[in-house]
Amino acid sequence: MTVPFQIKICGVTTVADARVVQQSGADAVGLNFYAPSPRSVDVEQARRLRDCFSAGVAVVGLFVNAPAAEVNEIAEQLQLDYIQLHGDESPEYMADITAAPIIRALRCGPERAVATAVDYVERCLAACGQTMEPKTSKSGLCAVLLDAYLPGKYGGGGKRLAASTFIEITRHLPLPTILAGGLTPENVADAIVLTGAQAVDTASGVERAPGEKDSQRLTRFVEAARRAFQNTTSLGSAKK
Repeated sequence: MTVPFQIKICGVTTVADARVVQQSGADAVGLNFYAPSPRSVDVEQARRLRDCFSAGVAVVGLFVNAPAAEVNEIAEQLQLDYIQLHGDESPEYMADITAAPIIRALRCGPERAVATAVDYVERCLAACGQTMEPKTSKSGLCAVLLDAYLPGKYGGGGKRLAASTFIEITRHLPLPTILAGGLTPENVADAIVLTGAQAVDTASGVERAPGEKDSQRLTRFVEAARRAFQNTTSLGSAKK
């Protein structure tokens, strides 16, 4: 199973930051459409940001409990490559998302048992009429993002996700998984080695303030993650 991308920078809000992401070597960017978030953008802002990215950077729209029709409309207007869902969306809701493949974010912690996470993903796949393999068409689930659980929040808020939790859930999921939760330039390489993650996601870890990216931290994050992925690939090949 192949992840749709390896390194995603989320919560970009300005054209200047978008250009840094484009130049950094990241292969995906997240545009946040959840209004209460300090990293949110409206459709017009998102349109300007969308124009900053080449075809080599996947553009992901992040939504929380938005009506499916609204999500589809925004995704079609902006030609989003993926739709990432962070809210309390039901498995049945997934079948109504048709404008782009879905990345389902799951907040994981003591209150979110492995069995519960796996059961939810399997019900989502069933609702979309999918088998236990990722779908590559314009709809259905293509990956799961695992984030830390923070009560009352729809994101990890910079909290680290335990490596053991990521490994255990990934072992039982039938889809590619993306590691999120408290990743920074300083810890992303170790996190990749510890978890065996094939893809990583960060927002607050490369900011100077909520919604304001730090260009140096962003670039260092991408460089550190890229080196770690290359090293783990080389080690894997050497063991064969």
